Amino acid sequence: MRALLIAVLCVAFAAPGLAQTAGSEPASKDDVLLYLRTMRSHDTLEKTMEAMLKPMHQMFDQQFGKDGKNLPANAERRFNKAMDDMMKGMPLDEMMQALVPVYQRHFTKGDIDSLIEFYSSPTGQKVLEEMPAITGESMEAVMPVMRKYMDASKERMQQEVKDLEKDAPKAAQDSAAQQ
Repeated sequence: MRALLIAVLCVAFAAPGLAQTAGSEPASKDDVLLYLRTMRSHDTLEKTMEAMLKPMHQMFDQQFGKDGKNLPANAERRFNKAMDDMMKGMPLDEMMQALVPVYQRHFTKGDIDSLIEFYSSPTGQKVLEEMPAITGESMEAVMPVMRKYMDASKERMQQEVKDLEKDAPKAAQDSAAQQ
């Protein structure tokens, strides 16, 4: 009986160790970097940022034209060049390295291996190929919604500031009265 109890305890305590297979071990830096290469993350990020530039340029044009800001004639060209330069100067290699620990926290070696397998497949390759265009088109599609929301938020915040300014003299009087 005692031997059976010891055997059961040994199995109970050893089971978690036995269950840890290659699929549940932590992903290594090399695993994650291979996944990011398979995903063409560097190129995809670059294409996605390029795709985002067009709607960002349009948003600038619409926002500043709508606000009636008195800007120099070359403001749009200068802003667009600054945006383009900012995007071109992004430290993509450093960004890829910074992603490694994030992926390691969320995915095991088995997860990464499965993702690599999927993104190496024809369907995975299509996802990778289409994602920058989908992202760009998505940005264009949501921009009107975002603009409407931002305009409404801006109006609410402006009203809040007016209310605060209106309440400021009253608060100062109340504070002086308490002293």
